[in-house]
Amino acid sequence: MKKMISPSMMCCDFFSLGKQIEIFENGGVEYLHIDIMDGHFAPNIALGADFCKELKKHTRIPLDYHFMVEKPENILPAYDISEGDIVSVHAESTVHLQRVLTMISDRGGQPFVAINPATPISAIEEVTDYIDGVLVMSVNPGFAGQKLVASTLDKIKRTRAFLDGRGRENALIEVDGNVSFENAKIMSGNGANIFVAGTSGLFRGNIEENLATMRKAIAI
Repeated sequence: MKKMISPSMMCCDFFSLGKQIEIFENGGVEYLHIDIMDGHFAPNIALGADFCKELKKHTRIPLDYHFMVEKPENILPAYDISEGDIVSVHAESTVHLQRVLTMISDRGGQPFVAINPATPISAIEEVTDYIDGVLVMSVNPGFAGQKLVASTLDKIKRTRAFLDGRGRENALIEVDGNVSFENAKIMSGNGANIFVAGTSGLFRGNIEENLATMRKAIAI
């Protein structure tokens, strides 16, 4: 399956946002990753619905929403989800996971389930028919620049086997957290399809050069 890059908008230089979006469009970036945090599920606060609505006015790149919030079913309706957008909600964040995934599908989004490093893959067993993909967190949610949780590299491989074993060979695997060039290569080899690129690689130095380097790293 195709390998795709989703730059983390939380890591952008907001004073140069227009220029960075232009670089992403010229570089064929597939998604823009939107971290949404409520200060409860994740110990940080980002990014609001108004920011996302404005972003949609200035780019054709689909958004990759990542809801790191308690009870996402209460917050999700405030966001302008469009056809083709990815929308990830955490298995740990709601007791009504199927209901939230259906909400996403009804709005035209691609429903993904996110799982934290310590959450077993079995947490998604009852919703595999409701999802287009799994977001495997390789750090704990909240902040950029964290150290990789090493066990998540093998978890990517096990998630691929889990999905394939349930007839979901076309379901995608996204990875988020310390996606450096070196880690991205391993993640890609283990079955990841979408790479959330942040301060560990893409936003460290020249973005255009780093985007090309990331493409080479994941091209397996």
